[in-house]
Amino acid sequence: MTDDLRRMLWVSLPDQRARRELYWMSRMPGTRVRAMAQQEPVGDLDWIPSTYARPIKRFIEAGALAWVRGLDEQDPAEYDWVTSLELCSLVTGQASRWRRAARAGGARRPLQAVITWENLPDQPLYKVPPYRQALNSCRDADLLLCMVDAARDHLLANGFDDELIRVVKPGVDTELFHPAAEPVTDPVVVFASPLADNKGIDRVLEAMTLVRREIPEARLRVAGRGPLEPVVRAAAHDPARGVELVGSLDTAGVADLMRSAAVFTTAPRPTWKWTEQLGLAYLEALACGLPVVTTRCGTNDEAVQSPNRLVEDSAEALADSLLHFLRDPGLRAEVGRANRQHALTHHDLPTQCVAMGQAFAEVESLHRA
Repeated sequence: MTDDLRRMLWVSLPDQRARRELYWMSRMPGTRVRAMAQQEPVGDLDWIPSTYARPIKRFIEAGALAWVRGLDEQDPAEYDWVTSLELCSLVTGQASRWRRAARAGGARRPLQAVITWENLPDQPLYKVPPYRQALNSCRDADLLLCMVDAARDHLLANGFDDELIRVVKPGVDTELFHPAAEPVTDPVVVFASPLADNKGIDRVLEAMTLVRREIPEARLRVAGRGPLEPVVRAAAHDPARGVELVGSLDTAGVADLMRSAAVFTTAPRPTWKWTEQLGLAYLEALACGLPVVTTRCGTNDEAVQSPNRLVEDSAEALADSLLHFLRDPGLRAEVGRANRQHALTHHDLPTQCVAMGQAFAEVESLHRA
């Protein structure tokens, strides 16, 4: 570190999502981030416009199967850290090789950090050689920063050194995501997630059909885009369904949408190589004081806890729990207050970014010693 400023090179995936891991790094106190990325990132950081070699563009994991161009042109002496997302992304393997080459001559910097959400103990992608090589390259990283407790379990199950691991759960902007000034009395349910099979919008639509048999004025507002958008659009065109599709929203738009609703819902289901890890939309809903109803999937119980509802993957179970909250304004208010306090205590963005910075500082102190 120079003049107490942590200098970080972030190596993005080609499809890096805004206001997530890179943004959190830029919010860590005393940290200046320079990001190699295809699109200009959000946040107070420096951007190195970058392109990627993507040998396979149609494969579902093509985002991770990509190499960034120009990494070797970066001077390692300018950085204290090189950081990337996920254990088996190829840019993580690139960062490992770049870091090892720099330190082969005796340099003590840069250190390497890998941020991970991975919660499947036996990730099938690890059987694919490029991904397995990237995973193994992480074994001599200096910091493995887990976003969920299950990611730590995953690392230990795959033979990683516990001394390298820190867990800091993500935060949300609790000033932007805050409860409505007045309680929502209309029976409005909100879904704000990708319109993809693994997020279960089809199951939510089925559940809302059952809800409307009991509460005919109940409505579903849907935000997002994805392959199931035509299904949602067809439902929205049918007045009998009570569905409104609002499309893709920015962060402020999602916050406004949350505040227009009485209950938040989604219905994730696992795929062959993914299961729900935490779900930032849950945290946003909690911060807005909404009760949450969702299917139990992966480790989403790290975000959604009683008296919110985690249910089996069925339209009937989802509908029953939605009705549980829609019929009881007093219960909604009580759960909403508890959810808001939980978000403030455990998932406030500035607080969590400070905690992430402390994880980096712990490793730095070990290397100074």
